[in-house]
Amino acid sequence: MQRDKIEPSLPLDAARRRQLLAAGLALGTGALPRLAFAQDWPTKPVRLVAAQAPGSSNDATARAVAEYMTSSLGQAVVVENKPGGIGMIAADNVARSPADGYTLLITLHSQLAQAPVMLKKVPLDTSKDLVPIAAFSTGVSPMVVKKDLPVKNFKELLALARQRPVSVGNYGIGSGWQIMMTQLAKQTGARFDIVNYKGTGPMVFDLMAGNIDIGAGSLAGLGPGIQKGSFRPVLVISGGRSEKLLPGIPTWADEGFTGPAFENLTECNMILGPAGLPADVVRRVADACRESASKSEAVKNVLAQLGVEEAPLTGAELQRFIQRTWPTYQAMTKELGLQAQ
Repeated sequence: MQRDKIEPSLPLDAARRRQLLAAGLALGTGALPRLAFAQDWPTKPVRLVAAQAPGSSNDATARAVAEYMTSSLGQAVVVENKPGGIGMIAADNVARSPADGYTLLITLHSQLAQAPVMLKKVPLDTSKDLVPIAAFSTGVSPMVVKKDLPVKNFKELLALARQRPVSVGNYGIGSGWQIMMTQLAKQTGARFDIVNYKGTGPMVFDLMAGNIDIGAGSLAGLGPGIQKGSFRPVLVISGGRSEKLLPGIPTWADEGFTGPAFENLTECNMILGPAGLPADVVRRVADACRESASKSEAVKNVLAQLGVEEAPLTGAELQRFIQRTWPTYQAMTKELGLQAQ
């Protein structure tokens, strides 16, 4: 029978020294360099990839936050727009980048939720290949009609859409706005033809040109056109009624429409990084995002224009937001049979 090998006992101090040496060697091969990297970050410019085109709340938020992060982190944060593919062009670009904090994503969170159920082939797992860091609300979002559409309010718009098709500009495939209008058509018998765009900016150009009848989006993209009279607001689709920004304009609830499609599809611009991003980098970016809402004049101006009053979501609050909203987006998309064209 083989005997167990018994090592001679060591004095307590010697044993402790050997344990500390082993722990130090283990840290030296992995944890210490990673910790040092996180503490030194950033040592070069950071790329913030925006999934929407210029003229959107996504782009406006990205540029304001990048300006603050540049000053607070001491390195340039550069915005790069990569719209298209339900946000997957930008998301895949970031997910495939090294998890070193030098490539981050800002995108409409609805597109991250929607891609798995709207696309036949998704280039990444949006719930596993990216780590959520912070989320900025898109604020008060109006539905607008082109200036020469013969309607004065939402009720007249609905009546017109029952008589003939109304073209609907959609700022992003899979958006809450697309789900709302598809559900509205289902409930009322109105006819809405969805026209998809790569962001609010291109949609606004077509609205101004009269090429589409109605659209919706954030006040960052639609506010200037409303002020100039290029199109008129008839409904607030999310963010709540605002007598300050859109006086007299009703909400879905005011018009008698309730249910998941009209109540639960909250939108936000979410900042994420590649999976495996060091926790300290996640924390520093999240801290910068939270601070920007109160310390950056550029960010405060954007949020004020959007009608945003709440602070950016981070940490556990952000995780709860995702767990609450993504299932609604996905369930409604499946129920309505929406697919990417």
